[in-house]
Amino acid sequence: MPTPSAECLIRREGRAGRITLNRPEALNALTYAMIGDIAAALVTWRNDPAVSVIILDGAGERALCAGGDVISLYEASPRGAHPDPTLSANFWRDEYRLNAAIKNYPKPYVAIMDGIVMGGGVGLSAHGRHRVVTDRTMVAMPETAIGLIPDVGGTWLLGHAQGRFGEYLGLTGARMDGADAIQAGLADIFMPRADVAAFVARLIATDGEALDDIIEEAGERAVPPSKLAASSELVTKIFAHEAIEDMHKEALGTTDPLAQRVATDLAGKSPKALKLFLAAVRQARTMPSLEAALVVEYRLVIRLYRDGEFTEGIRALLIDKDKVPKWSPSTLAQVTDAMIAAYLAPLEHSEDLTFTAQR
Repeated sequence: MPTPSAECLIRREGRAGRITLNRPEALNALTYAMIGDIAAALVTWRNDPAVSVIILDGAGERALCAGGDVISLYEASPRGAHPDPTLSANFWRDEYRLNAAIKNYPKPYVAIMDGIVMGGGVGLSAHGRHRVVTDRTMVAMPETAIGLIPDVGGTWLLGHAQGRFGEYLGLTGARMDGADAIQAGLADIFMPRADVAAFVARLIATDGEALDDIIEEAGERAVPPSKLAASSELVTKIFAHEAIEDMHKEALGTTDPLAQRVATDLAGKSPKALKLFLAAVRQARTMPSLEAALVVEYRLVIRLYRDGEFTEGIRALLIDKDKVPKWSPSTLAQVTDAMIAAYLAPLEHSEDLTFTAQR
């Protein structure tokens, strides 16, 4: 296995392959080097009989992973300080292939989703076989606020959420606690953060059927009430509409505080990203696999990067921090069906995302 960077701690402990994201000062934001580190480790451990389980966690007290390193992508764009015409395509291509590899991994893959888990962090964890959330978990996919769509398989995950939770969570970027993440289908085990260390220690020391028993026992823990579940009727009322304009109108006409937050959220996001995500998440519900959804996501993020929507969102929120992005188009009405179809269309054959079977 190639020597990993200091940004990602890769090691064997007992029967476990351990992956610890190690950029706590940046909330463990995922860099291109880290993607390579994790992918290489999973390939090495795939057929290693000494490794029975993979455990993913994050260094520090605040996050598993707050998303991809979008600043590096901005700096590599034509408007950035270090233009690199290859970085964005390589970053997303390799990240999406890693997401699929996690989904299809033949050994138990346990993600400790403690603290902040957003964007790329969801891709590293929610596709795993066992997803552990805690009393400190905060999950979100807020990409429409930066001119992007919830990607890393977000359309697949949210497309298979109960009812209209997928539209709600992806369009607004609403935050979920641990119980909400389980309700949405992004996690399946809840435990207090204080219990995580002992749980991980048991996994490291155990093999075979006993390993399955430990995970099954953890999955039987009680889950706190979900605020997301309590909002199901209102979410359905708003997000069952075919058009975002009608969702916004429905939210504006409802006095419930959640509906008012929805109205505010929808008004502030990239109109193009909103409509593209809605088309993609509804398309994902009919797709045969995560890989098929990732191919569509790749087309969308590449085009949103090249047309400047994503870099404008990063500029406004994270570079200049004026929080006044100049979206193009600037209104939902200007995002036409023809525009959506063009963004969803295949890229040039040599550019489109492909997957190869792993052995």
